[in-house]
Amino acid sequence: MRKALAITHVAFEDLGSLGPALAEAGFSVDTIDACTAAFRGIDPLQADLLVVLGGPVGVYETKQYPFLLDEIALIRARLDARRATLGICLGAQLIAAAAGARVYPGTRGKEIGWLPIQAARDSARFAAFAALLEPGLRLLHWHGDTFDLPAGADHLASTEAYPNQAFALCRHALGLQFHPEVRAAALERWYVGHAGELAQAGIDVPDLRAQSRDYGPALERAAALFWRNCLADLRLID
Repeated sequence: MRKALAITHVAFEDLGSLGPALAEAGFSVDTIDACTAAFRGIDPLQADLLVVLGGPVGVYETKQYPFLLDEIALIRARLDARRATLGICLGAQLIAAAAGARVYPGTRGKEIGWLPIQAARDSARFAAFAALLEPGLRLLHWHGDTFDLPAGADHLASTEAYPNQAFALCRHALGLQFHPEVRAAALERWYVGHAGELAQAGIDVPDLRAQSRDYGPALERAAALFWRNCLADLRLID
């Protein structure tokens, strides 16, 4: 059985719809908490797939959160060995940092809410992306930081405010700034867990909840196809 290792930063930002897709593809999944993990004791190459999930801290806040340095080192070891690695939101930013790119606060404000993504110059090279580029489909965005593309990366998706929304490194790493994994019902935990951020950003929670009800089901359907094709593009399944 193939093995996946998932790294969380807050418990409620979990695998979401990716979990069933991994189970269907025959993966067993171990989950660790980045904040308390002993990263130096983890073999970075053991898992067939590493999934690095989201969280509210900045990649550059290593003085406040020293575990980030060890987490980046683990990711870098996988990238150097070309082992399959997937990052979502903070996870994508950590992959970018591990690949030598700059991660920094965005200058266009927080991007929180349901927005479409646009195809970037290299999206056709990653066939799975077609499922997320369907007309009318909206995805959940929830970030204030952004990143430069790593050297040699394929640029896969953009939005008007933040052009670097997704990238791939050859066929072994994929970074997604947005959240294709979310399910509308589970987002109630996000509204509570990120209550301070939402208030500071002036986001109306009832309005965000209504958007989630409107757009979440279509995303779940698209994500099911995306995850299956994504695992194939990462050469983890036939």
